[in-house]
Amino acid sequence: MKDIILIGGGGHCKSVIDVIEEEGQFDIVGIVDKPEFLGSTILGYPVIGNDGDLKKLVTKHKYALITIGHIKSSLQRVKLFDLAKNTGFILPKIISPHAYVSRHTFIGIGVVVMHHAVINANTSIGDNCIINTKVLIEHDCIVSNHCHISTNATLNGGVKVEAGCFVGSNVTTKENAVITQDSFIKAGTVYR
Repeated sequence: MKDIILIGGGGHCKSVIDVIEEEGQFDIVGIVDKPEFLGSTILGYPVIGNDGDLKKLVTKHKYALITIGHIKSSLQRVKLFDLAKNTGFILPKIISPHAYVSRHTFIGIGVVVMHHAVINANTSIGDNCIINTKVLIEHDCIVSNHCHISTNATLNGGVKVEAGCFVGSNVTTKENAVITQDSFIKAGTVYR
């Protein structure tokens, strides 16, 4: 297995750890978080440094993944993604073995597809996205970079989600809807 560093140690990190363990491609070496958490553990994995240590860590480990969540704004995820990429890390896509992703779908770098998500044919998922648990993304959708499609959301056919959007839990979109850049769609919304 290949070594991987996780960047961000909150609640979303715990869910991603579970997906990485199930997928079986990577061995989690440690987590990068705030300096005050150095030496602590998250689900048994050590916090081994902070953002300032990435240049040192990339000399030993090639792979990293952004594991902070995204609710109100994508800015912190974008900042960390750019930092990791510019430092020289490879940002893989992580897809739960319990998800279904059509072979006719494009998935960008640094994407996490969580358990029981379904991504159907002719769909494109941009870089650094979170496709959360039980999401349904239908055919012909475009999800741009740095988006979070939250738990149990449904994007019907032909939906376009522009960069930096948060689509809350149980949101349902009408087919061919366009969600404009940096939108925040609250949980339970029917989006037309």
